Amino acid sequence: MNSYPVRSYQDVREALLAKREIALLDVREEAPHAEGHPLFAANLPLSRIELEAYTRLPCRDVPIVLLDAGEGYAGRAAHTLTSLGYTSVALFAGGLDGWIRAGGEVFRDVNVPSKAFGEFVEAHKHTPSVTAQALDALLKNGDDVVVLDARRFDEYQTMNIPGSISVPGAELALRARSLAPDPATRVIVNCAGRTRSIIGAQSLVNAGLPNPVAALRNGTIGWTLAGQALAHGSARSFDPQAGLDAAQLEASRRAALALAERAGVKRTTLAEAARWTADASRTTYRFDVRTPAEYERAHAPGFVGAPGGQLVQETEMFAPVRGARVVLFDDDGVRANMTASWLAQMNIEVYVADGASHEDLTESGPWQAPKPQPAAPTPAVSPHELAALLADPASRTVVLDVTSSANHVKAHIPGAYWIVRSRLSNAFDDLRDLPDAKRYVLTCGTSALAAFAAPEVAALTGGKPVHVLEGGNSAWIRAGLPTESGDTRLASPRIDRYRRPYEGTGNAHEAMNAYLEWEYGLVAQLERDGTHGFFVI
Repeated sequence: MNSYPVRSYQDVREALLAKREIALLDVREEAPHAEGHPLFAANLPLSRIELEAYTRLPCRDVPIVLLDAGEGYAGRAAHTLTSLGYTSVALFAGGLDGWIRAGGEVFRDVNVPSKAFGEFVEAHKHTPSVTAQALDALLKNGDDVVVLDARRFDEYQTMNIPGSISVPGAELALRARSLAPDPATRVIVNCAGRTRSIIGAQSLVNAGLPNPVAALRNGTIGWTLAGQALAHGSARSFDPQAGLDAAQLEASRRAALALAERAGVKRTTLAEAARWTADASRTTYRFDVRTPAEYERAHAPGFVGAPGGQLVQETEMFAPVRGARVVLFDDDGVRANMTASWLAQMNIEVYVADGASHEDLTESGPWQAPKPQPAAPTPAVSPHELAALLADPASRTVVLDVTSSANHVKAHIPGAYWIVRSRLSNAFDDLRDLPDAKRYVLTCGTSALAAFAAPEVAALTGGKPVHVLEGGNSAWIRAGLPTESGDTRLASPRIDRYRRPYEGTGNAHEAMNAYLEWEYGLVAQLERDGTHGFFVI
């Protein structure tokens, strides 16, 4: 393994304060990342670097600093990133322990910059809120009130306030005037916890919505802790086909533009943003903040789909390079300006692309992430060939699934073992604890990740044959072959995803209360950390 430069706590801190570009990356899996990390340490797990690096780190010359907790992941990640063409890769001195010993503040959970910013906004703007009990009384009394859920639609469907309408994030400022045309109608914005409720409600207040506006205090967590029942499987959503009243749309445009100007948002064009991406000295992110359906219908080349609300909620995941330049696009003059106003207040250099026409939206479909080719191809087997091998006990074929644990639990090839790719090394026993095999077959959703994991398995198994399943689990299912479900044959601990206390339907009240207490303390943590640069307008 090569040796790499080492950067100190003081060096990283100075870069953050000076707004020089830096990608501070925690390359552990998401669950250990959530247990503790620096504020601006974005999670980019070693196990997925090849699939995500070119999208999340678009400039190959960006200064990268890698952090782990002593597992050796950072060194391996440095080797991978260097092989992908990144020229300025360093390790953080002493890893997470080094950060702590140097006096650095450590934050728990995920999407912490955005969540801390939400608490910062509420503390400074005193965003109006209502309790779950008060909202329940309003609904039961038949008061003139509309509840707008600011989360993604799939989150809304999992659980929601009865009678609420799904209006994700940046859609609020665009749609609220038509959803509550009577200024007397009370508008309540909710999410699962706090951040999107606060940002959503404050967005409507900032945009001058004439209605009384409030956030549901503590979202669906607060609703659950108050002993009130949530609805499940709801499908109420704003109508994307409904035309917007011209006067209402113009009012929303004026308000969003004024907010963007007050926050210091800059203007650009699609052509200039395209030229910026060729500048090796700067990182430029380009995001289309419209809905996924609109993005897939038509979008500008090089723009990643990032619905505005989620971009504000998961900023460090979309744009992990602190100090980078961010360009936003919409086709209505509301969503990009509103989203940009928040990103600017998060101390991000942000631009809105003006002057685009529908003729500029020349691409369609979901974002196609640029990916490298594996250094050495691995022989492939078809789904039916693998089925034949598995039907013959003498073949002693072991299937290793490197998809997400959630996908494995949902459906996997019968007999397949789930394993965390980053634990494919001599430092862990995950592979050695499996049954003896004559050959291994690697798979995942499409086998894109399996193709990178296969050589690592081959290096650990003493020359035994290693193959990749052609087309992965998706091809197996399309071939009509059987699957099984459940958390069986987990060769690794399920550390690839942190279980959020505000999602799902089986969370303990203790975990929910602890999560809320954590959020209440974020503003104090921000002050102790001192690197955020957040402000409010």
